[in-house]
Amino acid sequence: MSIGVLDINDSNLQLWHEGTTVQSPGYVLFQEKEYRFGSPARAAARLQPRDINTRYWWQLSTETLQPALGPARHTGDLAHAHLKQLHHEAKSPSEVLLAVSGSMQREQLALLLGIVQQCPFDAVGLINRSVALASLYSGERILHLEIQLHQAVISELTRHNHQIELQRTTPLPGCGLLQLQERLVELIAAAFVRQTRFDPRRKADSEQQLYDALPAALQTLQNASETNLEVNGYQARISAHELQTAGKQLFDSVRETVGVLRPDDQIIADPLAALLPGLTSAFERIAVLQPDDVRRALQSHQEQLVQREQALSFVTALPCLDAEVVSSDAANKGPPVTPSPAQPPAQASTTEPTHVLYRHRAQPLMETGTTLEGGCDIYRGNKGWQLRDSGTPAIVNGATYHSGQILACGDTINTGQGVTDIALLIEVVV
Repeated sequence: MSIGVLDINDSNLQLWHEGTTVQSPGYVLFQEKEYRFGSPARAAARLQPRDINTRYWWQLSTETLQPALGPARHTGDLAHAHLKQLHHEAKSPSEVLLAVSGSMQREQLALLLGIVQQCPFDAVGLINRSVALASLYSGERILHLEIQLHQAVISELTRHNHQIELQRTTPLPGCGLLQLQERLVELIAAAFVRQTRFDPRRKADSEQQLYDALPAALQTLQNASETNLEVNGYQARISAHELQTAGKQLFDSVRETVGVLRPDDQIIADPLAALLPGLTSAFERIAVLQPDDVRRALQSHQEQLVQREQALSFVTALPCLDAEVVSSDAANKGPPVTPSPAQPPAQASTTEPTHVLYRHRAQPLMETGTTLEGGCDIYRGNKGWQLRDSGTPAIVNGATYHSGQILACGDTINTGQGVTDIALLIEVVV
């Protein structure tokens, strides 16, 4: 039986096991005498706020739950029930590696391990998730921006003797996912009022619709300057520019915490952070993590992380994997996955390409999209040619493509789908 990998970040807990990925944000709803976790609870957050709890991972403890939520005595009971549901949905792994945030206190770690002892699986490893993620990157100092529900966290890590080590973890209060969503929704609601005189926040059902539509709208704005958002039959035009002020407090807090960046520093950010308009332009040398990077890192380190028949120690240092990272497909003899770069890959030229050369044939680039083998498309964005992948990150110039990166002549593209042929972007002069 394979070992499951559990990433405990309350903005989106993830459990991988035998090809199954279970995702579940840290929301719990008590309804009809039972608990419902994850997305179903999040979908009722504005409709039944008194029946929702989002703090049970952040405030993990055995103190009496205030306010009460069903029969649970404390937040530890809610975390226990959430873990059991995740375990069931992920084909019931008998052993699990745990990745947790550095913001979790020693007493909370001890409580977590006690809770796991009452679960139908064994914890065989406990690792700081920032250390695991940083092991995929190069750079003398790596700063991990982690977005939780009620706070953001900056973890500072340094490289020493080919090993990445945790130095410190700094919480950023008021910069969690819930606070960021609130600011975004406030800006979008104001746009609705200006354009349609309809205020989606006046009623709980329309406000819930707005929150539900927010992730897709932000995803669209990654590749477009504007998007339409519809709520309760009303439609408003939303621009990425007008939403950038929502991240100001987060951006300012990050700058104050990390100080002046040195040439060999690297910032890595959780995927949720990348949805925030203005993040990638606010910081130099920022790389956006992939949703399954924790899995890749822990499976690559699995041999040394597994601790059976002994008290688990909290791992805060690991060998660097940036030279070559093997994906979970290695067991199936799939191709190696190239890790994200310490810096955005250097482009060979600033000249815009006109064609893509593949298998000795030059194919014109179409503004509506040119599909490469493996499923990713080259398309014309606002600032130039960009990639839209089909789920598996494409590799550009030997490094993972990051959203918004502009392509130029001389760039090489491999979709990461096992394709041995490399596509080359060129300019055809007539």
